Amino acid sequence: MKLYGFPPSPRTWVARAVAAQLGIPLEFVLVDLTKGQQHAPDYRAINPTGRTPTLIDGDFTLWETTAIIQYLAGQKPNTLWPDDARTRADIVRWQSWMLAHWEKESCVPVVFERLVKQVLGAGPPDETVISRALENFARDAKLLDKHFAAQPYLVGNAITLADFSIAGPLVYFERAGIPLADYPKLHDWFGRVTSLPCWKETAPQRPAAAA
Repeated sequence: MKLYGFPPSPRTWVARAVAAQLGIPLEFVLVDLTKGQQHAPDYRAINPTGRTPTLIDGDFTLWETTAIIQYLAGQKPNTLWPDDARTRADIVRWQSWMLAHWEKESCVPVVFERLVKQVLGAGPPDETVISRALENFARDAKLLDKHFAAQPYLVGNAITLADFSIAGPLVYFERAGIPLADYPKLHDWFGRVTSLPCWKETAPQRPAAAA
């Protein structure tokens, strides 16, 4: 399998971390977002959205990180994506919430305004956007903090794809000034998830330039 992506991007990082955790080898192809390579015709031919990551497995092409990690986890039996309808529904519930709220409304706007704009030279951060996002973060972080007071992971007592998905938008929390430490249970959970060797093995070796 071949993965096209940009290592500093949390989405690419999550896909690579899941593959590493599962022991699935991926041939990695760099798509440098800082150079606009996502808009190149040859890349648009495989991913018309012009975003990363994209997975190619033979004659099958797949984009969108959530779909990619579910596909990777479906390659063999594992505890990240258990073969149980209720557990999978719970995982997808959290992934859906992440896409609609946690990533979109809470984490990514702060990372974009405070980090990505700086790297791309896209102007000063919009403090109005940041303020609104931090209000949303407080709302969502309280929900998660309460959840982790009752159990160690999002879905029961074992780590699943849901944990990878929710952790992804937080990987630059310190540099972006996201107040994760204000929510100790959430902070501890993030530490448990990102202390897995797979996160360190796939960590970017260059400054972040994409959220």
